[in-house]
Amino acid sequence: GSGPCLPACSAPDIPRIAPMTDLWIANTISDLIEGDVREHLPLERIPLQGDVLGMGTTTSYDNGELAFLYDSDQKQSQVFKAKPEGGGVERLLPGEGLHHFPYACFSADATGLRHPLSSADLAELQVQPGEPLMAVVGRAIPLLIAEQRLEPAPVYGLRLVSRWSSLVYTVASKLCMGERRRNRAFTIANSQPTAEDGRSIYAALKHFRVGDANWDQAAGISNLGASPGWDCCGFWDSEPESGRLTVPVAGEHLHLHGCSQDLRHGGHLHHEHVGSILLGLDSLVIYPFHSISHLASDLAIESLGWTPANSGGRAPGLLEFELHNRGQLDVSDVGVAVVVDDHYNSHSYLRIPWLAAGEAENFKLPLDLGAGSHGVEVIADPHGDILEPTGQQVNNRGCLRIDI
Repeated sequence: GSGPCLPACSAPDIPRIAPMTDLWIANTISDLIEGDVREHLPLERIPLQGDVLGMGTTTSYDNGELAFLYDSDQKQSQVFKAKPEGGGVERLLPGEGLHHFPYACFSADATGLRHPLSSADLAELQVQPGEPLMAVVGRAIPLLIAEQRLEPAPVYGLRLVSRWSSLVYTVASKLCMGERRRNRAFTIANSQPTAEDGRSIYAALKHFRVGDANWDQAAGISNLGASPGWDCCGFWDSEPESGRLTVPVAGEHLHLHGCSQDLRHGGHLHHEHVGSILLGLDSLVIYPFHSISHLASDLAIESLGWTPANSGGRAPGLLEFELHNRGQLDVSDVGVAVVVDDHYNSHSYLRIPWLAAGEAENFKLPLDLGAGSHGVEVIADPHGDILEPTGQQVNNRGCLRIDI
């Protein structure tokens, strides 16, 4: 006979996005820096109706970074991908089924959270040419809070139109897949968001510059000509050390992606770079985000069972089980180990190229077990490659006691 030693999983088919959440994060910037991310959020799962703020990074096979821009005429948001080949951009359309993001964050329709700064507010900020953009935003948020026009929040979404005499921007190239070897040199504790520091993750990315003046320090940076106006979307994180939305460095609160207003260029604004010279802001809108939820995968072994060999037959028995993804993210290159009688050095190993959120794979594995009592364990993701919350890992393992 046989029987499971773990209770059957009772998780729902696929957890839905909570309607009251302001902001969702699929993995974090820290996850991205550490590399080898195997979780993916399809573009089709991001609701773009209304004013949706977001940013992200694409997979290694297509490379690039995401900027979420708002189309006021259509009253919906559009996702543009910056390309590392030449620093240009292209719009991504839901329904193509080609776009999966190992890191992405996005809001609900944030129309009701808008706090735009008026022309008088922008004048009161007294933006000085060449002043760091982070310093400007760092004054704007306390200004609105002091005037009781903005409530304190852990994260603020930002939309702004900025003008630059010179702007250096970067585009990720194979940043997040299969890059653990490279990232060993860029520990979170030592990362500094400057292109000049060799420890910085940004130093390894493709650099571009747009500007209306010559710059003597442009070695290794592709100059693309003048393009002063940029439409940007991003976040101000009150806890940058957490690494959820910004590079986890103390005091580096601002993370922006954007596109030039003529949609010729786009990527991650390297606003703190020595070659980025701000002229001013044409507009700034601030959105307070109070509730933040993390999306994750959730692997589960279910329906584990054993069919013995026919009486008198020589065929092996049959082990059957299902691998479910109960989470909100698709997973790639996930492994499953089947271990008999704690003999880990001779276990069977299965590899699944892709398992979408809410889907399952059924497996039937012949096992030739001798007479006696046997313990069989089936372990999803035995090496811990999938970024799965600790509390959701209990269902990764199933076991049977089989008496023959």
